[in-house]
Amino acid sequence: MNKQIILIGLNHRTAGVEVREKFALTDVENFEQGLMAHCPVLECMALSTCNRVEIVAVARKVPARECMDAIVGYWAEACSGSPELLVENIYQYSDLDAVKHLFTVASSLDSMVMGEPQILGQLKDAYRSAVDKGTAKTIVNRLLHKSFSVAKRIRTETAIASSAVSISYAAVELARKIFGDLRPTRAMLVGAGEMAELAAMHLLRNGVKEIIIANRTLSRAKDLAESLGGEPIQIEAMPDRLHEVDIVISSTGSPVAVIKAKDVKAVLRKRKNKPMFFIDIAVPRDIDPDVNTLDNVYLYDIDDLKEVVDENMAQRQGEATKARAVVDLETETFGNWLNSLNIQPTIVDLVGKSEDVAMRELGKTLKKIGPVDDRTRNALERLVLSIAHKSLHEPICFLKRRTQEEGSAERFIDLARRMFNLDDESVPEDAHLDRKTASCAPEDIEQYIEISKKEQ
Repeated sequence: MNKQIILIGLNHRTAGVEVREKFALTDVENFEQGLMAHCPVLECMALSTCNRVEIVAVARKVPARECMDAIVGYWAEACSGSPELLVENIYQYSDLDAVKHLFTVASSLDSMVMGEPQILGQLKDAYRSAVDKGTAKTIVNRLLHKSFSVAKRIRTETAIASSAVSISYAAVELARKIFGDLRPTRAMLVGAGEMAELAAMHLLRNGVKEIIIANRTLSRAKDLAESLGGEPIQIEAMPDRLHEVDIVISSTGSPVAVIKAKDVKAVLRKRKNKPMFFIDIAVPRDIDPDVNTLDNVYLYDIDDLKEVVDENMAQRQGEATKARAVVDLETETFGNWLNSLNIQPTIVDLVGKSEDVAMRELGKTLKKIGPVDDRTRNALERLVLSIAHKSLHEPICFLKRRTQEEGSAERFIDLARRMFNLDDESVPEDAHLDRKTASCAPEDIEQYIEISKKEQ
């Protein structure tokens, strides 16, 4: 394999919430650029969510272990954490094992809630950011685009998402189990992001009669409140309104707790110790864990939701088996593409495709002109093959020159493979709806040539 793909991460299975919040990446863009500057990597992309951190990188010409150690060290330093603690809680993959893991993540087979759609959107956002900052290049580009197509194929060919639930859904289910009937309750969402919006929708479906939406950006709270029929407030006003609600679901991007134990003590006095239910689905956590030591308070963090989530897993295991078979097949296909980034396989494929085209066109011509003797046929074959080979001379020389230039060979080889469709990939009709499209069927090319002749 021409380049080594490396993936290092931690998730809800390998690390508790305390570790995940310690090593969460609060500034992914700067982290990626720092990784490129301080570690032996050619490309990289990082994803940081409440349940996982994934770092994908393409190593320079160093052993995989050396590159992995450098990434782990930089990650720990960036989070002011212990490298030893990080090593205890991470997983590390290289080459096709890394590819397979990323396909599994994109397809939501590795999520706490198997089949949930949020992870794919989060991956796309992380990829766009890496592209904008220039840290995602040929291999990461291809890897992520393939991840998206694998996820789409799995959702199309299996029922993996038919009964899927989100973390937000699981949070509301837990509230329903504790309160029984949610109709008499009032709720507050702290944060107005996607997870908060999903939680609000589930609360309303379960009959919650009033929702307060507290957010740092009031305009976002207003937008969400308008669509859901809730009341928007500035997050600074949240402590003064807590006593009005029974359920608090918090999901902000704050690096520190936004709800302190001392604040909740005052709230409980106002409520005359009427029970309160807190669900913290943020990483780092939004709610001070000491809140759970207070009487008549029930605090659950994202790890506590696993029990609710597990109830939905059994029915999806059969579909997961089908999905993993797709992942295995697509991983092998990606491995073939990686190997093709060596110059020799691409030259062989280019010549082979050119010869096939030449011989097919010769066959059509011979049918039109009728029988010819063997000498003429052999001469025609030599002619069309010679034209095919000579037409590729300059492109092949160009690719060979680029193999001598570190960092540029893969880009041009990949471009050549796509231009000549050497991997026989089908392109969806809507793949480039945002660009001007042009027909490129053979008959259209012939028509263009005829028009050009007339114009000369």
